[in-house]
Amino acid sequence: MEIIPAIDIRGGRGVRLAQGDYARETVFGDDPVALAQRWVAQGATRLHVVDLDGAREGRPVNHAIVARIARAAGVPVQVGGGVRTLDDALAYCDAGLARVILGTAAVEDRALVAEAATALGAALVVGIDARDGMVMTRGWLQSGDVSALELGAELARLGVGRFVYTDIARDGMLQGMNAAALVEFQRAVGGAVIASGGISAVADVEAAARAGAEGAIIGAALYAGKLTLADAQRAALVASQAGPA
Repeated sequence: MEIIPAIDIRGGRGVRLAQGDYARETVFGDDPVALAQRWVAQGATRLHVVDLDGAREGRPVNHAIVARIARAAGVPVQVGGGVRTLDDALAYCDAGLARVILGTAAVEDRALVAEAATALGAALVVGIDARDGMVMTRGWLQSGDVSALELGAELARLGVGRFVYTDIARDGMLQGMNAAALVEFQRAVGGAVIASGGISAVADVEAAARAGAEGAIIGAALYAGKLTLADAQRAALVASQAGPA
C-alpha cells in the first residue's frame, strides 16, 4: 500500500483544514512546491495535491502552483479540487499531472464521468467525500443527497477504476480513521480505493492496508509530527504482506 503525503493549497500556501472547515485552517508552509520537495526527499513515491480554492470556486484556481509541483516533484502527482470539466482535467494532464480527481463533478454529471473514463483511462480518479455515509460536494459545503456506497457502485459501473474515499468527520482531526466505512466502500466499488481522512497512527495505516486500500493519503499527522513518513511506509509494507485480517 502506497503512502501518499497530502498538500492542500489555499491562497497560494500549504494548509490543512479540520473536517474540511475553511474557518479552521492551519498553515504549514508558504511554498507548496517546497513542501512537495520535502516529502519526496523523505521518500514519498506519490503526492496528493488539493486546490482548496478551486474546490470552493468550482474551477482550478491554483493551476500554476500545481503544475510547478508536478514539474519539481520528480514523482507522480495527483490533483483534485475544482476540476469540473473534461477540459480542466485534460489541462492538468498536459501540465504533467499523473492523475486527476473528479469530486463534485462526478456527483452532478454522470455523463462527464463516462466521458472522462474514456478520455483519461487510468489517470481518472473519483473522490468520494462522505459525512455520516452521505456524499458532500463543493468543497464539502453541500450535500450531494446520495450515499457514498450507492454513488461509488454506480460510478464503478460507468468505468471508474480508482477512488479516493474520505471520511470528512475524521479528516484533519488526528483521531483515527473509520476503518469499517472504508471496508464497506471497498466492497461496494470493487476497484482500487485510496483511503483518506483521520489516518494518524501506525494502527490506522495497518487497518487501511488490511482493508485492501491501494494507498493511504496522510496530511495532518505528518505535518504535526504524530506519524513519520518512514514509519507509515514500514507499517504499510508489513500489513500488506500479512494480508487481510
